[in-house]
Amino acid sequence: MPQRLEFDFAAFYKALSATVAARDINWKAVSELTGVSQSTLSRMAKGRQPDAASLTALSAWSGINPVDFTAAPRNDPEAVARVSRLLRADPNLDEDSADALEAIITAAYERLKRPPSNT
Repeated sequence: MPQRLEFDFAAFYKALSATVAARDINWKAVSELTGVSQSTLSRMAKGRQPDAASLTALSAWSGINPVDFTAAPRNDPEAVARVSRLLRADPNLDEDSADALEAIITAAYERLKRPPSNT
């Protein structure tokens, strides 16, 4: 039987919240820009998942792909590599800055990752 895919709403909401902060706007403005009601945004802040239309509108506005938050393996060996690609694609970072952030993230990841399980 195929594994059921799960949407990691908490991670999606954190990414959305980071986008709102990066754009230096408030949630009322997000509501106005996306057409998603303020009550839906408030419920999302409390951990409730939005309907498909709201998720679509927020994804289109933010550029965040919900697929990126669906059933990612918890032991993804390429997580740091994916972060590195994102840092290097960021127009706000020069190469030295991306290198520095990658080194910080790699060190933190190695320190905090769980030991492999014997499954």
